[in-house]
Amino acid sequence: MSLLSQPKSDHLRQLYWRDEILQLLFWIEGEGFGEQVETATLERFLELDKVAAAAHLERLSRDGLLEQDESGAYRLSLRGREEGGRIFATEFSDLTQPAHGACGRECWCRSSSVEAAACQEERRAWRLDP
Repeated sequence: MSLLSQPKSDHLRQLYWRDEILQLLFWIEGEGFGEQVETATLERFLELDKVAAAAHLERLSRDGLLEQDESGAYRLSLRGREEGGRIFATEFSDLTQPAHGACGRECWCRSSSVEAAACQEERRAWRLDP
C-alpha cells in the first residue's frame, strides 16, 4: 500500500489499517495458514514497515481485537474474528453471491432438509426441461 493511497488523517488511517489487518488475519486463519502472525506477516502481505506493523498490532491488541501470546505473536480474539469475518464478507460479497440458477439467501431451501430436497428436485427438473 503506497503512502499516497492511504487516508491522510490519523483517525481514518487507523480505521483503514484496522480493517485491512483484521481481514488479512481472518483470511490467513480461514485458509489454514495458521492462527498466529507477527510483524513480518504484515510486512509481506500489506507492505507495512516493521515499526508501523508493530504499532498497529499493539493497538489492535489494546482494543481487544487481537491477543498476544508469550512468544510475541498475535492472533484474533473472538471479537476480532467476528469483526474480521464481517469485513471479509463485505469486501468479497460480490464474489460470494449465488451463481445464476443457484438459490439465494431468501430461498425456502435453507429452512429445512425437506425444503432443500424439494428445491433441488425442482431445479433439476427445470434444467432437464427443454
